[in-house]
Amino acid sequence: MSILQLPIPEIFLYSIAAAAILIYAPFLLVAYARAQIGYDISAPRAMFDKLPLYAQRATWAHQNSFEAFMIFVAAALMAYVTGVDSSMGAMAAIAFITARLLYSIFYILNIPLLRSLMFGIGSFSSATLFYLSIMQQG
Repeated sequence: MSILQLPIPEIFLYSIAAAAILIYAPFLLVAYARAQIGYDISAPRAMFDKLPLYAQRATWAHQNSFEAFMIFVAAALMAYVTGVDSSMGAMAAIAFITARLLYSIFYILNIPLLRSLMFGIGSFSSATLFYLSIMQQG
């Protein structure tokens, strides 16, 4: 079954779960890098400066994912609660997940232009869900 075959309210809920998982995906590289340099359990945050650049960027992608997640969850829950039932809403939720996955990849690979593009697509996707929710009530 394709995700597009799911009922639209389910797409909103699954996309929230996927977005939560995506927060931690970049951190897997950070954990790998920490293991490579020797994990200091007494001062884990102090290790940041010792991490290779890709792991530092992965940390920043991880942190930015928390910020984007809060906005998206509010937008997706608004769409769910207000009964948004449009393919545009479903595509916005899917676009957010896709963009955030690619955002982390492009951040870690240090491709700023594509990273910024994915940030914009993710932000526009959240804004679309807010808009559709408000219009649903109008």
